[in-house]
Amino acid sequence: MSAVPQMSRNFELCETESGLTPFRIFAEPQQGAGYDDLLAVALRAERLGFGAFFRSDHFLKMGSVSGLPGPSDAWITLAGLARDTTRIRLGTLVTAATFRHPGPLAIAVANVDDMSGGRVELGIGAGWFEAEHTAYGIPFPPLGERFDRLSEQLDVITGLWGTPDGATFDYSGEHYRLSDSPALPKPRQASGPPIVIGGRGARRTPALTAAHATEFNMPFCDLETFTAQVANVRRACESIGRDPSTLRVSCALVVCVGEDESTFARRASAIGREPDELRANGVAGTPSQAAAVVDRWRAAGAERIYLQVLDLSDLDHLDLIASEVLEG
Repeated sequence: MSAVPQMSRNFELCETESGLTPFRIFAEPQQGAGYDDLLAVALRAERLGFGAFFRSDHFLKMGSVSGLPGPSDAWITLAGLARDTTRIRLGTLVTAATFRHPGPLAIAVANVDDMSGGRVELGIGAGWFEAEHTAYGIPFPPLGERFDRLSEQLDVITGLWGTPDGATFDYSGEHYRLSDSPALPKPRQASGPPIVIGGRGARRTPALTAAHATEFNMPFCDLETFTAQVANVRRACESIGRDPSTLRVSCALVVCVGEDESTFARRASAIGREPDELRANGVAGTPSQAAAVVDRWRAAGAERIYLQVLDLSDLDHLDLIASEVLEG
């Protein structure tokens, strides 16, 4: 396999991250949202001071929702948001390595990073939702091969971004081969867009995170699982001589908050969830109850929290979260 040029990825805070709140809004547009819906949420989140707006990268709805108007391409919509917002950071949680070849993905992310003035982050994973691959004719190899492809994609993407101007990039892997690539365009962020990797894998996920990621994310789990996997990832950093403190740690949790019990129950019903289940698994309940959940996760080491908003039409929900949960 070809040697991969190493971008100067010092994993330090980039300029457009400085001073931003650790709370980020996370949307699932495959459940039913058009571009205007995403823009409205991103603009409200930006105005309220949230640190970032992230979206999933899926091509098929999940559950009993209609999914109308249908799926949207994550990087196309992020390109639009890059021009229609001004300060909030933007990214995917997460792009599947099965969806795109690494060369075109590196180009797309670099383009959107430039369009945003350097506000983009790349969340990337091996892919897991077989039905969406079947529905849209995307190959879905076995898990081991998906991780092999993800590993090569990370080599290629960071290699392309890290190749000096005027030089070319070559790579010979089992799944991807590049020859005499001009390795253009370059991202706006000098160290490249931050890379977010996450998940529960015991071996390969921690290793890939330690080698490539700026941030490790654990989505939708309990505190015990979170702390155990974070410990695994930190050990993987130490095993390759990386200071674990240079890796940010985050979690993703569904959010559903009401000013009172009746409003909370109404919002839970609107997203097809039971109040007790939401309280057990998310940032949920009344503002004081939700704030207590945030405090527990922060105390456990979550430096960032992605708040999964499932009703994108309820912008008042964002107002309440910002004023009564995070600032209350």
